[in-house]
Amino acid sequence: MLVADLTWPEADALDAAVLLVPLGATEQHGPHLPLSTDTDIAVELCRRVAGRYSNVLVAPAIPYGASGEHAGFPGTVSIGQAALELLVVELCRSATATFERILLVSGHGGNLEPLDRAVAVLRGESRDVRLYLPRWQGDPHAGRSETALQLAIDPARVRLERAEKGDTRALSEIMPLLRSGGVRAVSPNGVLGDPVGACAIEGRELLDRLTADLVAHIRRSWPDTLAEGHPR
Repeated sequence: MLVADLTWPEADALDAAVLLVPLGATEQHGPHLPLSTDTDIAVELCRRVAGRYSNVLVAPAIPYGASGEHAGFPGTVSIGQAALELLVVELCRSATATFERILLVSGHGGNLEPLDRAVAVLRGESRDVRLYLPRWQGDPHAGRSETALQLAIDPARVRLERAEKGDTRALSEIMPLLRSGGVRAVSPNGVLGDPVGACAIEGRELLDRLTADLVAHIRRSWPDTLAEGHPR
């Protein structure tokens, strides 16, 4: 299931249909969620799918992304769009020597533009690389949805007693301010939404829906490739 656990002869003997590459970010998620939240969500989705299908594997996660909009919050570590694009292009050029199909699974929306460009380059080289970003209705950042997801994934890392409401305006309303001044310009605590009241139950339900959506995305991309059953 995890590429990092294999030896090279084991990797050579694989009949893997899809390699999932989880990508996230190391960035502020309010006063109550860990900096790894985006990466945690991507990894959990990949692990759930690989645990269900014997020919799906998960690569080591890429925990850094394009998080410039969160500059000014301590702990945020961004490599920027150009570096992320180059990293993904070179990683997939190498990985396609072993794995024919690669799906990038990004838990951070700010990675979209560089990942789109990277995928265009790779597909232009006839490499079968595609992109999936989980989407849900609800607060855009560190709000109820992400808090519920993290409570379902690893509740011990959520400081729920510190959860507080941030800017709850619609994303379309605050987008000009976000583009000019980043998240700090609209939300001093880094939250876009209201995490208060989030619980693990709704997080597990959302994970189930996102997992099903990821499986459906794989089936649309590569019909008849998934093999039911647990990995050996």
